[in-house]
Amino acid sequence: MMLLPVEEIKGLFIFEPNIFSDNRGYFFESYNNKDFMKNGIDFKVLQQNQSKSGYGTIRGLHYQAGNFPQAKFVRIIRGEILDVAVDIRANSPTFGKYFSIVLNSENKKGLYIPVGFAHGFSVLSDYAEVFYCCDNYYDRNGEGGIIYNDPSLCIDWQIDLDKACLSEKDKNQNSFQEYKNNMVF
Repeated sequence: MMLLPVEEIKGLFIFEPNIFSDNRGYFFESYNNKDFMKNGIDFKVLQQNQSKSGYGTIRGLHYQAGNFPQAKFVRIIRGEILDVAVDIRANSPTFGKYFSIVLNSENKKGLYIPVGFAHGFSVLSDYAEVFYCCDNYYDRNGEGGIIYNDPSLCIDWQIDLDKACLSEKDKNQNSFQEYKNNMVF
């Protein structure tokens, strides 16, 4: 297993597993705390989440702050997504920048997203099952979000936004400007 730092935005890491395949199928180590620690990441899994969504779904951009901020490690079980992380750390040189990566069940890559990022994804396949681990518990009082189509972020979700499937909550998130004016990190 390798954790590769994302050069464009400090703190993000791409997970690339060593996959062992034979006539039975495959095996890979999907998480090893020692490998995270070697990269300076103290990531202890306290909560695991899984979702299934159809093509064109966008989930996000979500973050959690307050008493229970969350770092996440995102992987795909089935299908393909465009995973997006937006830097919302006030003093970061990449504040307001985003990174995206295609994660799918074929490449078996993952993305580690530290505290201080808004996260979301769009489904590029017929459906996708997304699995992610968090280093803290969900707390409704610390929940926040940024609107997926904020013009100042210019995120290319790689789907037709006019046909995107979104929750009511995600359709009505704050703009990035509103976030900047009321920062919580």
